[in-house]
Parts: sequence; structure tokens; C-alpha cells
Amino acid sequence: MIRIDIKDIQQHIGSNIGTSKWVEITQSRVNRFAEATGNFQWIHVDEERAKTEMPSGQTIIHNYLLLSLIPQLFDQIVTIAGLKYGKNQGAENIRFLRSLNTGCKIRIRLKLSKVEYRDSQGPTANFYIVMEEQGSDKAVLTMDLQLLLVAALQKDEKENEKTTLKAVSSDQHQPLALGL
Repeated sequence: MIRIDIKDIQQHIGSNIGTSKWVEITQSRVNRFAEATGNFQWIHVDEERAKTEMPSGQTIIHNYLLLSLIPQLFDQIVTIAGLKYGKNQGAENIRFLRSLNTGCKIRIRLKLSKVEYRDSQGPTANFYIVMEEQGSDKAVLTMDLQLLLVAALQKDEKENEKTTLKAVSSDQHQPLALGL
């Protein structure tokens, strides 16, 4: 995991930030996602029918399940010192490039593409995300994610009530909680 100070985030524009761990997408997880969303299309949940009617003989993973895993995978890659929380500002250019069979393993690669200061709370960081399947060199999903990085403020003891931006220690890290 890489640690980036919110004050220095611009130094990382254009950098490949890192890669998450592999995560297996089990049939149980697919079924729980179907329960949560009400999407019970047989191609996702009916293993017996998939054996005879799907080209691979297996069920396939909901694309929105893949998308919903991005916050978990993102937090494996980077911690941002001085961050109070990250707020999802948008997702653009989302492309589901191919279907995945249940039981595969996926991960994401993360690149910081742009940083803008549009809000007094902190910078907006744009990340380019590529999701990969283990054993394949073809991308599964690509997207641009925009996050408002709300800076943690701490009181400056020398100036009493005046608050200034200061880095917080790594034990004060809060997951970004992207809210996709």
C-alpha cells in the first residue's frame, strides 16, 4: 500500500498508484448481490441452467457487482494522510469490456490522472481504474473516478482557535468510502 499526503497529491499526477490484491467472486457473493439488488436473471444465479445454456457452462458475474467492489479494492492500494473522508463526485466513461464467469479472481490498477482545486474542502482527484481478471491480459472494466478529498483540519495550538491544514498520522486514516 502506498501512502500519499493530501498536501503532496499533485506530485503523483500521471503515476500508477498501485494494484489491489486478487479477490475471488464466488457464486455465494453473486447470489447475495442478486438478493440485495433484486436482479435474479438466470445467467447470474441458475448454475444448472448455465451448464447447458451458457457458452462457458457457468454463471456470469453481474457487471454492477464488479463496479461495487471498486471501493474495497481502492482502499487496498492507497492511504491518504490528512484525509477526513473521500466523497464520490462522479464516475465517467464506465466500460464493461467483457463478461466474467463466477469463480474468477479480479483486481484493479489505479492511476492518478488529474487533481483540481474546485472546493475549499480539498482537492478533487481523478483516478483512472482498470479491472483485470487473473490469467488474462484483457481489461474487464475501465472507468474514470472523481473523488473530492476532504482534508482533515486540526487546531493549531499556537494560534488558539485558528484551524489549519495539517497531516494526520497514519493511524488516523479513514477509508475513502467512495459510496458507489
